[in-house]
Amino acid sequence: MSHRVSLTQYLIEQQRGAAQLPAQLRLLIEVVARACKSIAISVNKGALGDVLGTAGSENVQGEVQKKLDIIANEVLIEANEWGGHLAGMASEEMDDMHAVPNRYPQGEYLLLFDPLDGSSNIDVNVSIGTIFSVLKHKGGDVTNDSFLQPGTAQVCAGYCVYGPQTTLVLTVGQGVVMFTLDREQGSWVMTDSDVRIPEDTKEFAINMSNLRHWAPPMKRYIDECLEGKDGVRGKDFNMRWVASMVADVHRILTRGGIFMYPWDKREPNKPGKLRLMYEANPMSFLVEQAGGMSTNGTQRIMELQPTQLHERVSVMLGSKNEVARVTQYHLDQGT
Repeated sequence: MSHRVSLTQYLIEQQRGAAQLPAQLRLLIEVVARACKSIAISVNKGALGDVLGTAGSENVQGEVQKKLDIIANEVLIEANEWGGHLAGMASEEMDDMHAVPNRYPQGEYLLLFDPLDGSSNIDVNVSIGTIFSVLKHKGGDVTNDSFLQPGTAQVCAGYCVYGPQTTLVLTVGQGVVMFTLDREQGSWVMTDSDVRIPEDTKEFAINMSNLRHWAPPMKRYIDECLEGKDGVRGKDFNMRWVASMVADVHRILTRGGIFMYPWDKREPNKPGKLRLMYEANPMSFLVEQAGGMSTNGTQRIMELQPTQLHERVSVMLGSKNEVARVTQYHLDQGT
């Protein structure tokens, strides 16, 4: 590349250009990006930094926390609470929202994050990541209810994937851009300025071990994929599954595909496993900005009105034509 565009340059150009990115939001994104660099260092140290293994505690969802879950959560809180850009934060790892302490200036935004997605992969050196979403604070005291805004209200979303490269993927509503961490310089360098998801694909991502628990429309879609070119779809499909939403979605943004984490009958009263506020909404914003589609099987995810901070949802996102097909199967059967 003849000219290396940094994250800071990109954000300043968005501030000056048609997007008119507010200065507070620009600074907030830069702080989150710096926090992700710090998390990447801890991830890269692994056993050398004594960060592997469990922490002997559970989060609000009853999931066993890894040491890195807690470290990443603390890094994001400490990096963001004093800068004057935020009114409050909410995390998958905390029971309730975290208001910015009174000793610090109060900002205009709310930050939500999954500090370390794909925790089951930490100890086996497989890609994991941080997911974040930014909302405008509507004023008044910050409570859990302040965060209960639909995904369409997001002003920014992104994730950082800690893999062979450390990559930051971002949208401020003007398409999707990718930045790769230059470890020698310590800076984020733009490596893709116009991410687009192909409308068609031959690749799907789902945990096939749960097939027997799915609703009929989901089974129908997967059965058709497995039938390959001899079936109704007339083409062979490949399956990919990393068990880290960040890694699976990053692959889809890079080369297309469909990611699904549907409802299943083991816990019929839960609409899904993934979290609407920390995972589904930010990923849906990114996918839609890249020309893809995201639904819960019957509705656009970003139009769902949250009713609680840790709400769960079924997720089907990625290449537009495949998501539309599996969504139609659910609509046809009313499931």
